[in-house]
This record gives sequence, structure tokens and C-alpha cells, in this order.
Amino acid sequence: MADPIRVMVEQGKKKAMASAFDWPGWERSARSEDDALAVLATYRQRYATVAQRAGLADEFGAAGELAVVERLEGTGMTDFYGVSGRTAGPEYEPMNEAECERKVALLRACWAYFDDVASRVSPELRKGPRGGGRDRDRIVRHANGAEIDEFAKKVGVITPLDAREDPVALRAHRDAFCEAIREHNARGASARSWTVQFLIRRCAYHMLDHAWEMEDKDLSSGS
Repeated sequence: MADPIRVMVEQGKKKAMASAFDWPGWERSARSEDDALAVLATYRQRYATVAQRAGLADEFGAAGELAVVERLEGTGMTDFYGVSGRTAGPEYEPMNEAECERKVALLRACWAYFDDVASRVSPELRKGPRGGGRDRDRIVRHANGAEIDEFAKKVGVITPLDAREDPVALRAHRDAFCEAIREHNARGASARSWTVQFLIRRCAYHMLDHAWEMEDKDLSSGS
């Protein structure tokens, strides 16, 4: 029997967030736990593309059904932004080198997927409540900027914000970020107030969520 996909649910006052924390970036929110799990399940095929980019297609394809293994009280991040604000219990555990490389590969796959989507969607995106009506280039600047200015700093990576406008500098930043993740994990150091595993998951989710947003609002198909 296939091993289930472990899921943490954060229940806020208005929303619930379901996170498949062994697969960084695969997280969705809705008004209730049942709805959040249902939405997470519908994104399984979309996440399969990320797993394939990471070289983990067979592992992902062989995984079982979603299984809630932890329930935590949500935070303001849950209700206001629909994002995870809590560390799953297993994310406090140290990763061995292979486990760390697996999650780094998934983070890199989220970056690659984001870059690919940004390269092919229309500059103007369909208007709507999600994302506040931003166009493609504003989303790209926001997503890469948040990583540089917030997430990477948690493991000591200081990169000028204008690197988000330069593909070569951005690639160097991402390489430095991955090395810092490895180094912090190897010596059992935290990412400031976060665990290293939560940092990977939070960054992967932010990139992937915005990639899916751009895909869903793409106007290039004429639809």
C-alpha cells in the first residue's frame, strides 16, 4: 500500500490552510478544513509538474492519498492571506543530507516553474480579487523581491534588491540561498524564528502560488 501524503491543517477563524509539508509549495486554503483538503487534492496534477522538474516524478506518482496528521490553530496569516504561518511537527526534526537535497530540488523546481510561467503568460492578466489586479511584471518583481528581501535573509543571504531585475544576478542569488540552506541544516541552525524546513516550504509556496495565479489569469489564449 502506498504511503499517504502527510498534511497539516491550520484552522483560523475564517479560513483553513492545508499543507502537504513533505512536498514544499503544495498548499491551498479555503473556508473549512474539508474544503481546503478538497482544493489541495485538485492541485495534485498541477504539482506533479513541479515534482517532475525536481526529478521526483516516480516518488510523487506512487504517493497515496492525503492524510491529515496534524491540526494546529491558524494565525493571522491564515485568515488574512490564506498562507501557512505554523511549522509542522516533523519540520522541527533535522534533515539528513539526502532529505535536504530533496527539498532543495523541489524549491529549485518551484523557481524554474515560476520562471517558465512568467516567460509565456500575457503581460496583462485577467482582473480579479486574487493578487489585487497586478500584471505579470509586478507579480514577478514582488515574488522575487520578497524572497530576496525577506526569506533569504533568514539564512544570512544578503542580495541587493535590484538583482530581481537581472537574470544572472538572480541565478547567483538562488545558488547562494541554496548553499545557505544546506549550511544551516548541516549545523542544525534555525532560520531566525523559522525552521529551515518551514523556510523552504514558505518560499516554495510563495513562488508556486504566484505562478499558478499567473497561469489562471493568462490572457494569451484569448479566453
